[in-house]
Amino acid sequence: MISFKLKQEIKADLHRIYPGRFSYKKLFSAVLRTKGFKYMLMLRLKSHPNPLISLPTGFIKRILGYRYGFQIPSNIPIGKGFFIGHFGTIVVSIYASFGNNCNIAHNCTVGASGINKQKKAPQIKDRVWIGAGAILVGDIVVGPNVVIAPNAFVNFDVPPHSLVIGNPGKVIAKHNLTLKYINNEWVE
Repeated sequence: MISFKLKQEIKADLHRIYPGRFSYKKLFSAVLRTKGFKYMLMLRLKSHPNPLISLPTGFIKRILGYRYGFQIPSNIPIGKGFFIGHFGTIVVSIYASFGNNCNIAHNCTVGASGINKQKKAPQIKDRVWIGAGAILVGDIVVGPNVVIAPNAFVNFDVPPHSLVIGNPGKVIAKHNLTLKYINNEWVE
C-alpha cells in the first residue's frame, strides 16, 4: 500500500505533464513518453518502506539515471510537482533541497561547497525554474518565484520574485515572472 503523501507527490508530478484529474491512462502515458517523469516516479517509489517496492524501483532508477544522465539522490527533500523538462545531464548534491512546482532543465548542476561535514548546497524554494546549463552552487537560498536563466552561474542568495542571468549571475527584480515559466502548477 502506498502512503497518502507518496500518492500526492506522484499525482502532483503527473499533473505538471497532464493537468486535470488523475487517471491510470495518464500515468501509463507519462511513463512511456516522458523520461523525466519516469525517473521521478522511480525516485519517489524508492522511498517506499516496503522493500518489495523500494528495491526494484531503486534498481530501475539507477539504470534510468545512467541512461538519461540524471544524478538526483533519492533521500533529498523534493517538493510536489517536480518537473524535469528534457533528458540530459542533471547533477544534484545530496545536501540540496527543492520546494514545490520546480522545473529543472538539462545540463544543470546543483552542487555543494565546503569540505567534509560542513558541506552546504542550494536550498531551492517553491516555483523556481532552472534553465539549461545553469549552475547553482554553495550555501545559498533561492527564494520562491525565481527564474534562473540558461547558463547562469549562481553562488549567492537569490531574493524572491527575481530573474538571474549571466555568468557571474546578475539579479533583476521581476514580479510574477514565473507565471510564464511554471506550467500546470500543482495546487493542493
